Amino acid sequence: MIANATPETPYDLIIVGAGISGIGMAAHMEKLCPGQRYGVIERRAQLGGTWDLFRYPGVRSDSDMHTLGFVFEPWRHEKSIADGPAILDYLHRIVDERGIRSKIRFDTRVVSADWDSAAGLWWLELETDGMAARIATRFLYLGSGYYDYDDPHDAAIPGAAEFAGRVVHPQFWPDDLDYAGKSVVVIGSGATAATVVPAMARTAAHVTMLQRTPTWMAARPARDALANFLRRVLPGKLAYRLTRFKNIRVQSAIFNRIRANPEKARAYLTRLTRDQLGDHFRAQDFNPPYSPWEQRLCLIPDGDLFTAIKAGRASVVTDQIECIDATGVLLKSGAHLDADVIVTATGLRMTMAGKIAMSLDGVPIDWAQHHYYKGCMFSNVPNLAAVFGYLNASWTLRADIVADYVCRLITLMAARGVTVATPVLPLDHGLIDNDPFELKSGYIDRARHLLPKSASDMRWRLNQDYLRDRVWIKTDPIDDGVLRLDRAPVPAPVAELQAAE
Repeated sequence: MIANATPETPYDLIIVGAGISGIGMAAHMEKLCPGQRYGVIERRAQLGGTWDLFRYPGVRSDSDMHTLGFVFEPWRHEKSIADGPAILDYLHRIVDERGIRSKIRFDTRVVSADWDSAAGLWWLELETDGMAARIATRFLYLGSGYYDYDDPHDAAIPGAAEFAGRVVHPQFWPDDLDYAGKSVVVIGSGATAATVVPAMARTAAHVTMLQRTPTWMAARPARDALANFLRRVLPGKLAYRLTRFKNIRVQSAIFNRIRANPEKARAYLTRLTRDQLGDHFRAQDFNPPYSPWEQRLCLIPDGDLFTAIKAGRASVVTDQIECIDATGVLLKSGAHLDADVIVTATGLRMTMAGKIAMSLDGVPIDWAQHHYYKGCMFSNVPNLAAVFGYLNASWTLRADIVADYVCRLITLMAARGVTVATPVLPLDHGLIDNDPFELKSGYIDRARHLLPKSASDMRWRLNQDYLRDRVWIKTDPIDDGVLRLDRAPVPAPVAELQAAE
């Protein structure tokens, strides 16, 4: 349980969020910084983050668990593409075996965080059951994810209020929803829709996936045969390490090959999908107008979506919505989809810093005016790190290398007797900005005005190449001439740069 912390007795590190990113950081602290005082603040009643929030049918990983799992903790389940409960079990085991649970403060929201330059501390305003508290920490780590837990993207479909059945969003799945024997329309074509459709189709009368634009899909086994074999014949940690090594490199090679040969990849994925669906294949439903991996490839474990379509329990319709009426969805083509239940899998809404009001000496931080530093810190913002996972690989891969980097930074600071670490970027920096998000995505496009900048210089970008990042961030010196290490208070030139940005 997090206690109060004053300027005389601040925390060395406060972690915001007890999901994958926060738990990973806490585990790294236990191993690499055992003498440092840290705590975790979680706004929900349970740990798990995304995996505790999402309760929709079939919720599962969209990456294999040998890369979505942590580098330090083997994945022991038989299925590599795992369901939500199995992932929660994994996270709970890590927290309990490493003594992390006692350091988590649940049901507590970080309302604001203000950097006090004179003291060299972050002041956090907390709220628990309507009661306010204030704590101090030297370093702040944001493991709160990238999307809004309270407000998903609202597609603003006209007529939804007229629908006689139930309209639900996967982010807020109701416990009392009974769809057995009913007609369901799932609006969307991404990973969530591709998960919900076959899961609901097991008991629903019929499920229709209604999409405006198709998504590139690829079926793969939910079980990794090699991983399961290695786990039977080798020690668990070695088997996990070998499987992880294999999966990371195979996935990287596939991504690079697809991006280098998009037309060949288009023909190959189309052929695979046609082979899966046979006579049920329709090009307009499975041949997107963009090239493969311009958006994230949608994983279909064991081809379950295709199986549901072939069995007649599910179907795909590509069209645009005119409106929702009392009995279903009217399409612009004039067709009508009857429905008892409508699921709006229309995407997420991005947010920065978990919607915490962040400021430097009382001046609100405009993230769009700052640059990423080494994929986890921000220009002219002291003692702050955050995790934004890979778009073309597992989220946890970046969470692991960021947590390791922050632990090494904290250790170096303690050894040198310094308390403030600031990536200093002069006003006349001359950096050439570029897009850190090489993939197209609706939720990113809607939030670009909120996001930090990224440049071609490796130090000032959010890179999307894990294999390169892992080596580079390990070998590039922490004290690189860019990261300024100071004793509090922060010298005036740095404070002026913070105010200017």
